[in-house]
Amino acid sequence: MLEFRNVSKSFWTGQRRKVILDGASFRVDLGRSLGILAPNGTGKTTLINMMAGLEKPDEGEITRACRISFPLGFMGGVVSKHTAKENSRYIARLYGLDPDYVEAFSRWLSGIGEYFDMPVGTYSAGMRARFTFSLMLALDFDIYLIDEGMPQTTDAEFNRKAGEILRERLEKTTVVIVSHQPEVLERFATTAAVLKDGRITMFDTLEEARELYDYQA
Repeated sequence: MLEFRNVSKSFWTGQRRKVILDGASFRVDLGRSLGILAPNGTGKTTLINMMAGLEKPDEGEITRACRISFPLGFMGGVVSKHTAKENSRYIARLYGLDPDYVEAFSRWLSGIGEYFDMPVGTYSAGMRARFTFSLMLALDFDIYLIDEGMPQTTDAEFNRKAGEILRERLEKTTVVIVSHQPEVLERFATTAAVLKDGRITMFDTLEEARELYDYQA
């Protein structure tokens, strides 16, 4: 279970205070994947980072009573001067998992060949995305956090394999995905919410959330 209780978060932009959350309370139960609709500029990435514990709230409480992934595409745990092999084995140990398995899975899914044994800092943006997503899927989480959806690289085979694995994970894990596009959420969410002006409004269905989202647009 992941729960926000009266959580507030804001930033000073230099001209005004930008409110991300204003006393927001909501809960994500395991087995009920949540899609959050949020216009661009409302703080989607900040919200996801708070769920992962990468950013702290100004006020309120966040309870994480399960294993929650780092956000899809997050590079904070990956060291650029180390190889994908070294990174995958190190992060596997951090999560108490088998380094041999995590390395082998990431090597297979990313499909970056000899680059897997080269420093991550030498990768193209597409290769980095493939490696970090492969690493996330290699780890064992109860809730997976996705900001704007699965990365679409120029590698069709990677997109196909990663998409199939993610769909399989949905059968036994929970996903929280934040996007400004309702179509992205249709693939993952069983419940939905709308983030606007610092408030999160929860709905039982994506259709209900979409009506409010379209009305406010």
